[in-house]
Amino acid sequence: MKFAVGGAIDKQKVAAKIKEASGGQAEAAVMSDVEAAMAVKTGKADYYVGACATGGGGALALAMAILGSAKCAILSMPGKPPKHEMIEKAVREGKVAFGITSDHIDTAVPMLVEVLMNKEGNQK
Repeated sequence: MKFAVGGAIDKQKVAAKIKEASGGQAEAAVMSDVEAAMAVKTGKADYYVGACATGGGGALALAMAILGSAKCAILSMPGKPPKHEMIEKAVREGKVAFGITSDHIDTAVPMLVEVLMNKEGNQK
């Protein structure tokens, strides 16, 4: 699996957490928001992950503009931590771009990677 990491803040932390959570099986490239969304649109990356203070605006704005809102999901917001069931639902619905708040990176990213690895048939 290839992840394009965009978003407003903590891109390096998100990329490191993706690699850690996948046991080194996933690639994570830090890019600008436009580059990351275009990488998913053109098939150079499978998924987009971005973080910001709200989980939406700075994390997903350009992904929504380039990929369309139907392909994007906010996985966490301030005071609303990520839930495994919601991540599974988003993935089942075909979402490929995910926004999280920076304070939920340590919980949201491992959950997301686990769900995606299960979908792809990969195990750590």
